[in-house]
Amino acid sequence: MVWRLKKTIVLVGMMGAGKTAVGTQLAKLLSVPFLDSDEEISRAADRSIAEIFARDGEAFFRQKESQVLVRLLTGQPVVLSTGGGAFLAEANRVAIARMGVSVWLRADLDLLWQRVRHKTTRPLLQTPNPRESLRVLHEARVPIYALADLVVDSRASYSVEDMAAQVRQALLARPDVLEPEEQQVAVITDDTVAAHHLAALQAGLAASGIAMTSLSLPAGEATKGWPHLSQSVEWLLGEKVERRDVVVALGGGVIGDLVGFAASILRRGVRFVQIPTTLLAQVDSSVGGKTGINSPHGKNLIGAFHQPSLVLADIAVLDSLPMRDFLSGYGEVVKYGLLGDAGFFDWLERHGPTMAAGDKALRHDAVLQSVAMKAAIVARDETEQGDRALLNLGHTFCHALESATGYSSRLLHGEGVAIGCALAFEVSQRLGLCAQEAPSRVRAHLAAMGMKVTLADIAGDLPDADGLLALMAQDKKVQDGKLRFILARGIGDAFVADGVDLGVVRAVLTEALALRRG
Repeated sequence: MVWRLKKTIVLVGMMGAGKTAVGTQLAKLLSVPFLDSDEEISRAADRSIAEIFARDGEAFFRQKESQVLVRLLTGQPVVLSTGGGAFLAEANRVAIARMGVSVWLRADLDLLWQRVRHKTTRPLLQTPNPRESLRVLHEARVPIYALADLVVDSRASYSVEDMAAQVRQALLARPDVLEPEEQQVAVITDDTVAAHHLAALQAGLAASGIAMTSLSLPAGEATKGWPHLSQSVEWLLGEKVERRDVVVALGGGVIGDLVGFAASILRRGVRFVQIPTTLLAQVDSSVGGKTGINSPHGKNLIGAFHQPSLVLADIAVLDSLPMRDFLSGYGEVVKYGLLGDAGFFDWLERHGPTMAAGDKALRHDAVLQSVAMKAAIVARDETEQGDRALLNLGHTFCHALESATGYSSRLLHGEGVAIGCALAFEVSQRLGLCAQEAPSRVRAHLAAMGMKVTLADIAGDLPDADGLLALMAQDKKVQDGKLRFILARGIGDAFVADGVDLGVVRAVLTEALALRRG
C-alpha cells in the first residue's frame, strides 16, 4: 500500500522514547524523508547540541529550536523528530497544530532511564544525580506531552518496527494527515511467460489490494529492439504511468533489459521491479542495473544504467523452463566460478548435474552465490569503469556469435557465454597465461552438463575467423578502436586484457571453425 502524507508528523516525548529510531522507520514505511530537529540545529550552528548548551545556554538553544521547527513545518510533509523540550513551548505547540500533527511516544521512567543512562552527552543530565534529574523532567513534562494529537506507547517489548507500525495505524484515524493512495503497477512480459505466470502475479497483487495492467510482447531476442521498445514506452504513456508508479519486468533477460530501458527513459526515469523467470536472468541480467536493446551493429549497444527498486527471484519458476533454457542460464552461473571463485567452480563440478536435474536446494545456493558475487562487483564499479568488466568473461566471443546467428534460437545467450568462456580460456592458454589443463577442464565440465562447448555445436553457417573478429569490433568493450578481452591466469582468476595478439585469437577461431567442417 502507498500512502500520501498531507501534514508533517512531529514526534514528541522524552529523551530515550525512541523518536529518532521510530521516526526513521516510519519515514521508510510512508516513503517520505525523515528529519531530526536537533540535527538540523547542530548542522546550522556547526556545533553539537551539548556545545551549544555549554557556550550559549539553554535559552539560546530554545530560540533556535523554535526557528528550525517552523522552517521544517512549512516545507513538504516529512516525519520530524523533535528534542524533548521542543513541545513545552506554547508557540511551538501552536505551530505544530497549525501545520502538522503531534504524536507523543509515551514511555515510563524506568524504560527511559534504561535507554539514556549510558548516554553521557545529554546536557540536561549533566548533574550529580542524573536519574533524579530525569525523574523531575519526566514528571514536569508528561502533562504537556499529553496535549499531543495522538499518543502511542513505547515499551521495552516493542521493536522499532512495531512502534512505527503502531504510529502509522494511529495516523490512519486522521484522513486529514494520512490517506491510502492509488499506485499503478504496469507489468510487461512476453507471451511464453504470461501463459505460465501472469495470472499468479495478478492474483498476488490483487490480494494486497493492488491493481495491475499488463502488456505481453513476443518471446525471443528479436523483441529486444527499437520497435518493441517504442511499443512499450507508448503503452506505458497510454496507461498514464507516472514516476510514483511501478513498472514490472516479468520475464527473462530480454524482457528485463527492454523494460528496464523503457523505465529509464519514461518521464526521465520511473521505478521498476525485476521479476526474473529464467536462471540466466536471476543470476545475471536482473542484477546490476544494465538495461538496453540490440542494434544491427551489435548486442546491447543502446541502453542506460537504471537500477531496479527490487529484484524478486523465485526459484520455483525455474521448474517451468525447458532444459535448454535452464542450461543456457547455467552458462552465466559457471562464469562466476571461472572469473573469480575457484571454490565455486569446484562446487559446480560436484553438484552441477544434480542441480540441473531439479534439486531446489542446490539451485537456491547457486543463484545466491552468483547474485552475491555480481552484487559485490557492481557495488564496487556500477558503471563498468574497472572491476565490473570481469563480468564480461566470454561475452566478446558470445556477442559476435549471437550477431552471426541473427540473435535467433540457433544460439541462446548463455550458450554463447559458455562457448565464449571456453574460447577465452583457450586463448589464455595459447598466450601462456594459464596452464594447459585449464581450458580442458572448462570444456569437460560444460560437456558433462550437456551444454554447447565449441563452435561445432552451433547449427548452420558461421562467418570465417576474420568475419567473427569484425563482429567483435562492434562490441561495447572496444576502446579507442581496440578490442578488450577478459582472459584468465587460471580457474577463478580472470583479468581485463588490452593489446591482445589478434593473431592468436584468429588462430583459435580458425581451428574451432575447422572442427565444424571436419
